[in-house]
Amino acid sequence: MTTSVGNPGSTAAEYKRSPSHFTDRITADGADGWPVETGRYRLVVSRACPWASRALVVRRLLGLEDAISLAVADPLQDERSWRFTLDPDGRDPVLGIAFLGEAYAAREPGYDGGVSVPAIVDVPSGVLVTNDYPRITLDLATEWTALHRDGAPDLYPEPLRDEIDEVTEDVYRNLNNGVYLAGFAKSERAYERAYRNLFACWDRLSERLAGRRYLVGDTITEADVRLFTTLVRFDAVYHNHFKCNRNKLTEDPVLWAYARDLFQTPGFGDTVDFDHIKRHYYQVHTDINPTQIVPLGPDLSGWLTPHHREELGGRPFGDGTPPGPPPAAEEIPAPGRAGTGGA
Repeated sequence: MTTSVGNPGSTAAEYKRSPSHFTDRITADGADGWPVETGRYRLVVSRACPWASRALVVRRLLGLEDAISLAVADPLQDERSWRFTLDPDGRDPVLGIAFLGEAYAAREPGYDGGVSVPAIVDVPSGVLVTNDYPRITLDLATEWTALHRDGAPDLYPEPLRDEIDEVTEDVYRNLNNGVYLAGFAKSERAYERAYRNLFACWDRLSERLAGRRYLVGDTITEADVRLFTTLVRFDAVYHNHFKCNRNKLTEDPVLWAYARDLFQTPGFGDTVDFDHIKRHYYQVHTDINPTQIVPLGPDLSGWLTPHHREELGGRPFGDGTPPGPPPAAEEIPAPGRAGTGGA
């Protein structure tokens, strides 16, 4: 998610997402100059951001908490970029910076483009390595294997990669990014086009998942991670704030059960902070919500109700095992408890 105060769609009728500017990769062979190395890199996220949340989920599923440390930005950024005001003295304790933009400037002096999360920063130099959110999670799954926990799932299995790529492209174009195309549209025509494409994709996914537990194969893959981070925000933000209001997630029996299944799977729901999500969208997008009032709802208790998706079969982690509990410093209150921002 790129830093912007207000509507990043500017005056254009249709919102255009900027491509990732820094696309170096951290790989096992270090071909781009950034070799996989325990403790060398810091993952910077906002828990409000669906793109960053992908990296949070994958890091947890693969057990990379000790290999790559985590910096969590304040959900309320300003024109200076994502800020570390959640930390003592308003600075990240590892990188020593007050704003993520400082790492971007260290990488490219004079850089004046968008500052987005997720971002990975080289700790020794303080230089940004990458903000290429689609590639970050794929590389964590395929290049960091030597540092995966025992029992880590294969989130991007080679025999299924073409199918995963096909499914995730549809999900990205029409749903992950589609909610923004609807929410940031500056014309009725642009909004209605995004709305129709979004719910056409929604219906395809609901039909696909009616008889299978996961999107591709019989285990959790990258495709499920990418769909989950949009679905978990849908009723809290996108349905109302972005005018994606044909129906709520809770009104679709298939996708609601699918989302609850993933939410209750270790590594998914324990990375979700509804308070950060709601405060960011409703207080930062001032073009859409000039009052900055944050809704009290929706009721979040349903996320923990039975889903019965196990009746479809499937093995969440394949031949592997679920991750253990998150580190104490990364724990988030469950829905219905203090700090979730729900009713």
